[in-house]
Amino acid sequence: MIQAGDFRKGTTFEMDGDVWQIIDFQHVKPGKGAAFVRTKIRSVMTGSNRDMTFNPNEKYEEARIETREMQYLYNDGTLYYFMDPDSYEQLPIDKASVEEAILYIKENDMATIKFFKGKAFQVSPPNFVELEITQTEPGIKGNTATGATKPATVETGATVNVPLFVNEGDKIKIDTRTGEYLSRV
Repeated sequence: MIQAGDFRKGTTFEMDGDVWQIIDFQHVKPGKGAAFVRTKIRSVMTGSNRDMTFNPNEKYEEARIETREMQYLYNDGTLYYFMDPDSYEQLPIDKASVEEAILYIKENDMATIKFFKGKAFQVSPPNFVELEITQTEPGIKGNTATGATKPATVETGATVNVPLFVNEGDKIKIDTRTGEYLSRV
C-alpha cells in the first residue's frame, strides 16, 4: 500500500479498477484547512490523463509493472505476434496496445513490452532505429540553403521529415520518441 502523501513522479498505483501513473504532483499545505496532494495522473492502460486531488492519508495499492524485451515476428491483420527470446513463447497483442510503436518496428526487431498482472498493455520500440526510405520526392538543386525538409516514407510505413539531400534507398536513423530524422547511415 502507498499513501497519497508518498506519491512521486513515475509512481504507479491502482484506483477504480485501473492502473495510474503519477505524471506530476504537488503537496499543498494551505494556511487554513487540511493539506492535500494535487496530481496529474495517466492511465497506463488507456493513456488518458486526469487531474486529481488526494488526501495525503489515503492509501492505494501499489501497481507492479513488469517490463520484458520481446522480438516482433509478424501480424495477421488483427493481432501482432511477439516472441520471448528466452522461452520462445509467442504472445499475440492487439492493435490498440501496439499503437504507433509498430511504425518503427520491423519484423525480427526487439521491442519493450509492459505487463500488468500478466496482460500486455504497451509496446515501445527502441529509442533509435535505422530504417530504409522507400518513397520520397527528389530534392531540388539550389533549395538547400534554407534547411528545408521533405516527407519520406520508410520501410515500415512511417512518414518522417528528412533533409532534401536524402534519397530513396538511403538508410536513416530515427528517434522513435519524437519521430524525427537524426542522420543518414
